[in-house]
Amino acid sequence: MSPDDFRRLALALPGVVEGAHMGASDFRVGRIFATLGYPDARFGMVQLTRDLQEVLVAAEPAAFVPVKGGWGLKGATNVVLDAVDEPTLKSALEQAWRLKAGKRLLAELDART
Repeated sequence: MSPDDFRRLALALPGVVEGAHMGASDFRVGRIFATLGYPDARFGMVQLTRDLQEVLVAAEPAAFVPVKGGWGLKGATNVVLDAVDEPTLKSALEQAWRLKAGKRLLAELDART
């Protein structure tokens, strides 16, 4: 996947706006749920629960790696863009989005499927 693919999938979720945070693009639904370009252009990041992070890292260790330090202990998970496929990335972004979206947006996404 490319940075443009990551951006396209993130912005396809209801209510998402792109901003910038600490030199990286971020994707918000009220609060940041994903970033692009951290620690460099080869990576994205999804903000998950620790449990979800452990599941993704165990299932796809080449594609998902906990962010180093305290953020990683809180569920921040790097996505190795050239190692992840579209369905897996889409699922990870949606899981991160669901943790930050409000009830109205959750209902909107669920109505699409």
